[in-house]
Amino acid sequence: MKVNGKPYRSIWDEDGLVKVIDQRWLPHDFRIATLIDLDGFATAIRDMWVRGAPLIGATAAYGMAHAMTTSPTDTTLTAAYDRLIDTRPTAINLKWALDRCRATLSDTPEPQRAATALTLARAIADEDVEINRRIGEYGFEIIEKIAAQKQPGDPVRLLTHCNAGWIATVDWGTATSPMYQAADKGIDLHVWVDETRPRNQGALTSWELGSHGISHSYITDNAGGHLMQHGLVDMVITGTDRTTATGDVCNKIGTYLKALAAHDNGVPFYVALPSPTIDWTVSDGIRDIPIEDRDPREVSHVLGTGPNGIDSVRVTPPDSPVANPAFDVTPARLVTGLITERGVVAPHDLKSLFPEHA
Repeated sequence: MKVNGKPYRSIWDEDGLVKVIDQRWLPHDFRIATLIDLDGFATAIRDMWVRGAPLIGATAAYGMAHAMTTSPTDTTLTAAYDRLIDTRPTAINLKWALDRCRATLSDTPEPQRAATALTLARAIADEDVEINRRIGEYGFEIIEKIAAQKQPGDPVRLLTHCNAGWIATVDWGTATSPMYQAADKGIDLHVWVDETRPRNQGALTSWELGSHGISHSYITDNAGGHLMQHGLVDMVITGTDRTTATGDVCNKIGTYLKALAAHDNGVPFYVALPSPTIDWTVSDGIRDIPIEDRDPREVSHVLGTGPNGIDSVRVTPPDSPVANPAFDVTPARLVTGLITERGVVAPHDLKSLFPEHA
């Protein structure tokens, strides 16, 4: 996708260096960070310089590649794996990418590991772009059917939670990919963008959609149910950080509440699901998916712009305790369909699209 007319991916390697869009400063400032050592890769993932399950996986793969350039030994391979796997517990793409890198590199002679690791990191990034493009094609078909039932001049109204956009992946995004493809094909859209406290990732979605010329409104997290009650939402579409083999969906905190409101109002609730985000080892998401508890400061403080530029301000009393669970789980029964790179499927039929995991 483009920023100020220039095409970007969210992560890339250039002249032997790995660069990422530093999302801590968006949408207020567009900055690029260079990751120069393993601690830098780990910090970027843990502290959300990069965020979004697919991008976390790609960043981890590049981190393993960097480690192999410094020392291609088994000891370094294990140490790099252990260092990166501990950064974020919920997004399964992290483990998927690291397991893939470790398996490949363990079978590679040491003199070839650096080159093999870089080739694999690039392949994981390229695969993510193609997966998301295909998710967009299948999601577009759903939007197209809704549009065909609308009156002239009445846009298809979508609601999304968190940011599942191109900067949360390597490109295209998951939930946003159908939006971009529908807009590019001339379908009139309006997107309700949840602010998604506490990190306010909705601001990133708004920044993306505005850059692409897609009509949208930034709304409070509590507004979605009201909009659905009044017939102002045709479809909810979110991303996911981990989905179970039975179709339970773990996503940014607050997604479950949107699914409940959609179910109560007969609004279809779809999840854009790249296959590396499926955890085939888990069947009960509420019981078995670890939910990350993050820094209380993310809740007690808000980053914004003011007279002194970009600044952080406290919004809570100084002595008030804060809890910050970062994700929740939406049971499969509340999900209308999962939009994958292989097609759209009901949650309980997920294995039918991926028989190799059945």
